[in-house]
Amino acid sequence: MLRELKWGVLFAGALLLWLLIERVTGLHGEHIEYHRYFTNLFAIVAVVIYVLALRDKRSSMPNQEMQWAEGFISGLIISVVVAVLSPLLQIIAHYLISPDFFSNMQAFVISEGMMEPEAARDYFSLESYMIQSALGALLMGAVTSAVVAFFLRKRNQAPERHNT
Repeated sequence: MLRELKWGVLFAGALLLWLLIERVTGLHGEHIEYHRYFTNLFAIVAVVIYVLALRDKRSSMPNQEMQWAEGFISGLIISVVVAVLSPLLQIIAHYLISPDFFSNMQAFVISEGMMEPEAARDYFSLESYMIQSALGALLMGAVTSAVVAFFLRKRNQAPERHNT
């Protein structure tokens, strides 16, 4: 359980670092029109973290053997840690890292005719992002855990039988 807590916290740190990079590169301001494209690249970072986490889990097991269910459950625990931390991460992101993100994004989607003002205010708000990030962490974490656990599972190798 401590291993999963460690990886959940590392994931949270990586997410905050990613948001800081987005902010510094202007994706929360002058280049906000590109935000929707580049923010999805974090999925690569997320998968890498889950691969490293489940490899770490497998290496801690006897004979480095891990069944799919063991890897999946470990990944789910990491997902729950990230989901629980998500509201705090959103507060840090939107009060400390990028306090103008919501107003910038609202102005952008309204000016582009993508949303009406009320819909933009509702969608691009701290409460909405807290909910989206927690649910997204659970859903995407479960899917990622299932796939990564499938590829990292390692079963007991049965000894070869020799016919005489």
